[in-house]
Amino acid sequence: MSGLDVRADDHVLGDPDAPVTVLEYGDYECPYCAAAAPVLRRLVAESGGQVRLVFRNYPLPDLHPYALTAALAAEAAAAQGAFWEMHELLFDRQARLSDADLRAYGEELGLAGDRLVGEAAQPFGDKVEADFAAGMTADVPGTPTIFIDGELFSGRPELGALRRAVAAAAGRSGGDARLEPGAGRQGPG
Repeated sequence: MSGLDVRADDHVLGDPDAPVTVLEYGDYECPYCAAAAPVLRRLVAESGGQVRLVFRNYPLPDLHPYALTAALAAEAAAAQGAFWEMHELLFDRQARLSDADLRAYGEELGLAGDRLVGEAAQPFGDKVEADFAAGMTADVPGTPTIFIDGELFSGRPELGALRRAVAAAAGRSGGDARLEPGAGRQGPG
């Protein structure tokens, strides 16, 4: 298995059966990942079911001291059914990722905050390690690293560039390449 194969334990945003997969390796304390997060959400939301986003943890604790505990908190939130909600909060508030902050974010989401930090979060270390190992296998150079249907996306993760890369990937796979702005836009939900 390569570091690019979608696994059963991956977190998927969008239609799980979408023809194009955008795979991101990210770090919750990385400012570039925080900037990419709303762009990637919008890409999925406006794709008309053509794109799914898979997020994998790639914490870089030497650069970001809270990245690992934030990744563990996100995985612990997933066990309580709120991965994407916690994912968004962590990026929105990445300047505040202490255990007390993580506990408070969980409680804000209606989760058991004490289960997101400390010893309670340690069982989720295997998932974070598996994500990181898959990234190493895929030669991830840093964060964010984005692959679109197995091809490394180079450049800044801007909506227009991502749409063009997704359209090219859809074309290679024979899928629907009509991913213009607003195409397939769905109502609120």
